[in-house]
Parts: sequence; C-alpha cells; structure tokens
Amino acid sequence: MATVKAVLETTNYAVSIEAGPHRLAADEPPARGGLGHGPAPYDLLLGALAACTVITLRMYAERKGWHLGEIRAELTHARIDGRSRITRQLGFEAELSDDQRKRLAEIAEKTPVTLTLKQGADIVTEIVTGPAHGETPAELDERLDEALEESFPASDPPSISPGEG
Repeated sequence: MATVKAVLETTNYAVSIEAGPHRLAADEPPARGGLGHGPAPYDLLLGALAACTVITLRMYAERKGWHLGEIRAELTHARIDGRSRITRQLGFEAELSDDQRKRLAEIAEKTPVTLTLKQGADIVTEIVTGPAHGETPAELDERLDEALEESFPASDPPSISPGEG
C-alpha cells in the first residue's frame, strides 16, 4: 500500500510532499497564483503515469530479452467535452519490429497506474482533528521532549566558568 503525505503551510500554493523517504514539491504556476516551486498537480499525475509506463515497459522487455535502449514517454492532459483525456506518446532508442511495437503498446495499456486511472478509484475523504501532521498530542509531546533532550541533555549541564553568574 502506498502512502503519501502532503502539507501546505502558508505560502500559496507550495506543497511539501513526503513519499516514504523521498521529498517532492508541488505548486501552481504564477499565472494561477502560485510561485512555480514545483510541478502542478496534473503534472505530477502525468509524471506518475509516465514513470509507471516506462518502468513497466523496461521490466517487460527485460523478461523478453528485448533491448529497448532509452524509453521516452510524453504525456498531455486536456479536458474535452467535460471529460479528461490523456495522450501518451512513447519512443524507443532501439529499432523495433511491428510486432514488438504492438506488444509494447498493449503492455502500456495495462500498467498499474494506467489501469487505476481507467478503472477509476474509490476515494474516501476523512476529516481528522488534531495536529496537521497526523500526530496525536501525546506523540507531539514525546517528539518535543526527545528534541529537547537532544538539544539539552540532562547529563551535560551547562558549564559555568569561575567568576560568571
């Protein structure tokens, strides 16, 4: 199960994203009121689909013993008649047969992120109370206590030179 955390503090609309040990940023472009400090949400969505596509194609090709060289994916998103449309163009450094190109196109249509987007996902929204980072008050107190102990350990009292204080 994948888990991602996003935090929007006070800067419109700069978002800090935490995905496991990785840190990402998202923002809106200046034309939409942001500062452009990161990709916009739809850019991240397209990036996730593009990454999943090229990774899946590489895995498939390796199992088949096919050398693809560099794999490129360029995706665009548009709304047409009120419905989202994503166009995905794939390119390969290696020369491929018609059968290989056809099979890779079929595999691209079956990547995990492709299937999630095509099938739709049930999205359940819950409003939680408490600190924005999901910590309980007790967890926050414990974390603050640990930070204070690291900064001011009880076993290392401040030294006072003779003549001070």
